[in-house]
Amino acid sequence: MSIALPLPCVMLVTDRAVCGGTEPLVHAVEEAVAGGVNAVQLREKDMPAGEFLALAQRLRSITDGKALLLINNRVDVALACDADGVHLADDSLPVVAVRELLAGRDMLVGRSVHSVAGLDATGLDYIVAGPVYTTATHPGMEPAGAELIVGVVSAAGIPVVAIGGITTERVPEAMAAGASGVAVIREVLESPEPGQAARQLQNAVEQAVAEGRTPL
Repeated sequence: MSIALPLPCVMLVTDRAVCGGTEPLVHAVEEAVAGGVNAVQLREKDMPAGEFLALAQRLRSITDGKALLLINNRVDVALACDADGVHLADDSLPVVAVRELLAGRDMLVGRSVHSVAGLDATGLDYIVAGPVYTTATHPGMEPAGAELIVGVVSAAGIPVVAIGGITTERVPEAMAAGASGVAVIREVLESPEPGQAARQLQNAVEQAVAEGRTPL
């Protein structure tokens, strides 16, 4: 069976600085997966390669059989830890090059996008679009609003996950715009109870689907 993004998707994007270091991050991810997160994107861009691989292997153990593990940017680390996919940024390798490196492996390739202009979804399995709302992760970036989700969904034709300032309360609006799920950092990692925060997000996403707020 081919790997696919779980729909609806509740994605946790890691940032160890938010939760106080690597060990608290690992603990938070474990709780979040137990609470309902079904995709984890390992994003620690400033972490040395060896430490990054070691962390990826630990998260692979936590997510194995429970949630997808997506590695930000590092195709080599994704292959080495048997991740489920690679998540690309604006400055990443071209999608076609990543697909060549992953040849013969059943792995997802996704990308972050910030506007509809110039969007090319060729070779991608999913898109993470944002920031939808104001976010401390990108303080200098203007929030695009739910209109970004509407535009990207229309242009891409593949699952689109909303990111940027997403809270449980904002899930209905993001999903109504056509999102196939939401991605968060602080909503889970800043919570004293990451598992409960993840469960609330999952409930909100599932409720939006049940109420027909999304085309899923």
